[in-house]
Amino acid sequence: MSLGGGHSAEGSNAGGIFVQFNQDCTSLVAGSSSGYHLFALTADDGIEEIYASQSGQDTCLVDRLFSSSLVAIVTVSAPRKLIVCHYKKGTEICNYSYSNTILAVKLNRSRLVVCLEESLHIHNIRDMKILHTIRDTPPNPRGLCALSPSAELCLVAYPGSSAVGEVQIFDCVHLHAKCVIAAHDSPLAALAWSACGRRLATASERGTVIRVFLVPERTRLYEFRRGVKRCVAIACLAFSACGAYLAATSNTETVHVFRLQEGAAGGAAPERAAEGEGAAPEGWMDWLSSAVSAGAGYLPAQVADVLAQGRAFASARLPRAAKRAVAAVTNVARRPRLVVATDAGAVHVFALDAAEGGDCALLRTHRLLDAPPAAPLAEPPAAPGCSYAGALRGRQPDTLTESERAAELGAALAGSPPRGAFDLRDHRHFPPMRTPANTGPAPE
Repeated sequence: MSLGGGHSAEGSNAGGIFVQFNQDCTSLVAGSSSGYHLFALTADDGIEEIYASQSGQDTCLVDRLFSSSLVAIVTVSAPRKLIVCHYKKGTEICNYSYSNTILAVKLNRSRLVVCLEESLHIHNIRDMKILHTIRDTPPNPRGLCALSPSAELCLVAYPGSSAVGEVQIFDCVHLHAKCVIAAHDSPLAALAWSACGRRLATASERGTVIRVFLVPERTRLYEFRRGVKRCVAIACLAFSACGAYLAATSNTETVHVFRLQEGAAGGAAPERAAEGEGAAPEGWMDWLSSAVSAGAGYLPAQVADVLAQGRAFASARLPRAAKRAVAAVTNVARRPRLVVATDAGAVHVFALDAAEGGDCALLRTHRLLDAPPAAPLAEPPAAPGCSYAGALRGRQPDTLTESERAAELGAALAGSPPRGAFDLRDHRHFPPMRTPANTGPAPE
């Protein structure tokens, strides 16, 4: 999650809401003036709200760790403070304050990375202790960074320059710099890792060319041209979980989906052949790319580069352009879908034809947070972040012992139970009832 994409410099939601998919695109998080909300994608292409905080605090950043109960939030009233919560218990596990405004927070199962304008702080997700701080980074006012979802290849990418599109790669496990990639001539606008942590997608502020690199070899695998008519602001790059597709959103109505497949126009990935994927179907763009490669020596270099770049495999058109939109290519009931969420609170679900591509048909549109949240019931006064049960016990969130905090983190990191019917014999769900006296009915 990044504050720079879609929020004003003051850190407010700028009249919209913050939206972001979790790491495996199984749920959607939203932050608004009323708090934060969690949504799940359903098998009928629907959206189901699974939690609403109703804290009344304007939430500008929120992210959920996969399908666990661990949620990290930043509020407008305290933009330098990171709050880590167990959302199911409604408890605050811990909080940290930093020297400057928090612009982005990234999570995986091993690390939590906090991005400030000129530094990055790396935490151990198990105990939230700071392991390392990368200081004096180039000015990064939009908080642009990307953390690999993979805990094995735990790499963070961030701009290495504010003048050109240089990417710094840092190993968050062994805590050392990995490599530097000269990705673009213009400053960076978007970064995204594949699920395996081996491929990095980049886009510059010009917004016309998207590249995919193999890390740490720094090999350019693919190069795609989003368009040639105008420069746009790329808002989001997102790999599919299988790694076969890359989606790109911008400040226009069009969302592009590129196919990453050996033999496709725009490049070839040697590791894809090892995985046994077939070649892309031949078309006129493949023929043109082959012809350009064969006669590259007879064409000006710039012309040959433009013609050799791959084009979008599929595209979707939003009803209206959004200042910020995030996308996910996922499977819903084993059917490929392109899901796009905007800062206007709209979620659009498109059908993606995995064989032919082309224009994606809009299936459903959902509205998030249409109605204002209901006023919460009167509760005992408590310190911010303190749960209802903690307030009754007089417990303040800062008084948790190390063992209690570790227990809370462990409970939050545990995956959610499968959704379905409860087991009536499970005492965790239904505690045993006492046998009531025969003098009257059982108390309710």
